[in-house]
Amino acid sequence: MNRVFGWDLGGANIKLASIEDGRVASVVQIPCPIIPERRKFDAAVEAALPLIALPASHAVTMTGELSDVFGGRAEGVAYLVDLMVRTVGAQPLSIYAGEAGFLASGDAKRHAIEVASANWHATASLVARRHADGLLVDAGTTTTDLIPIKAGKVAARGATDAERLTEGELLYTGVVRTPVMAVAHSAPFRGRVQKIAAERFATMADVWRLAGDLPGDADPYPAADQRGKSPAESAGRLARMLGRDASEAELAEWIALARYFADCQLAEIEHTARNLSERDALSPDAPVIGAGCGRFIARRLAERLGRRYLDFGDLIDAPPETREMAARCAPAVAVALLAGKGE
Repeated sequence: MNRVFGWDLGGANIKLASIEDGRVASVVQIPCPIIPERRKFDAAVEAALPLIALPASHAVTMTGELSDVFGGRAEGVAYLVDLMVRTVGAQPLSIYAGEAGFLASGDAKRHAIEVASANWHATASLVARRHADGLLVDAGTTTTDLIPIKAGKVAARGATDAERLTEGELLYTGVVRTPVMAVAHSAPFRGRVQKIAAERFATMADVWRLAGDLPGDADPYPAADQRGKSPAESAGRLARMLGRDASEAELAEWIALARYFADCQLAEIEHTARNLSERDALSPDAPVIGAGCGRFIARRLAERLGRRYLDFGDLIDAPPETREMAARCAPAVAVALLAGKGE
């Protein structure tokens, strides 16, 4: 049996996909402990070890090198590569480096810039091999990737985070951790438009939870006020953004406010998607391909752009019950499938 484990090492969690003979067997997400120490990665990887079956090879991509427990990206890449070397022992290990493909561990540390945050490229590369044209939209907890696919190739112009932010291919806006103050500076409430607090009183998890779109298990992080995550508690945090208490309005009014903030976020993503579609002259038939825990945004974006929607889970061979998590953890799945085919 050809078994490959794909690892996506993030700063808040790790994602682990098991691929057996080219078919997705299982996908899990393991939160890193919420501690300001490097050993949070060690703890999360250790928690994943009981899920590993031998013999197997391992393919790794990452974003965890951006964690503030590291002094820089090169330091973070080196730490995470060394962690995986210790973890897999004598089993084959390859590190994904974007356009450079897979590298051995020693080479990966010498090419930290290519390895750093290359997980988006793994997803896009797999999509490009399975669907010739489209706009990949991977909406996660913190960021949204928008990656044009043309003629079976990744058409992104940026490679590093800085380049991708410049090109509009990376937006630091996500459906969970993004502060509400990052998507709007004012909001309508009871017939008036008022300024909102420039404070992290509420996050987009509260917004999308009230809007009824956020999957129940998509937000493993503590709320901004360390309280619960019921609709009433989310409404309380959203009210604080307006300098108010939740008791000043009915829940339906707070839900309406949430939908306003949700539309503000979607409008930013739509604007960028339209620019990229024009820049790369994407065919009207090219679909929006959704991945990530926030791919409900990709579905809505497809409607706004007048394009059909295609789910990442429909591009892979996986049991129906596994497709949801596979789409949420697309980079881990992609890096395993790419490595399994020697691509």
